[in-house]
Amino acid sequence: MIVRSFKDIEGTDRHVKSRSGTWESKRIILAKEGVGFSLHETTVYAGTETTMWYANHIEAVLCVEGETELTNEETGEKHLITPGTMYLLNGHEKHTLKVKEDFHCICVFNPPVTGREDHDENGVYPLLTEEATA
Repeated sequence: MIVRSFKDIEGTDRHVKSRSGTWESKRIILAKEGVGFSLHETTVYAGTETTMWYANHIEAVLCVEGETELTNEETGEKHLITPGTMYLLNGHEKHTLKVKEDFHCICVFNPPVTGREDHDENGVYPLLTEEATA
């Protein structure tokens, strides 16, 4: 059994701040736990715009606070994401978040991330692997 709080993660290598300065993520479950997914609490900052493309991962996102406009860059379709709204990038869609107020969300990735990932110049997380230690 693993029990961990966001406070436990603050200031550790599991508390990742993007090179772009647009988001930070507390990665509470990682690949090394060996459970087949990773779980993160992420904040994307108000007034920012971030384009992402999870070419190597499926991501589910649940908004718990804040507001963002989600654009599917492949279709141009836009969605307003507010607390209680979930979106699933099950087709590896390239997407953009235009954040109106700090966007706090819970994210699940499959395959799980290692905790070292950040978006590259195409908005992609590299597919890193790690042996499970749990």
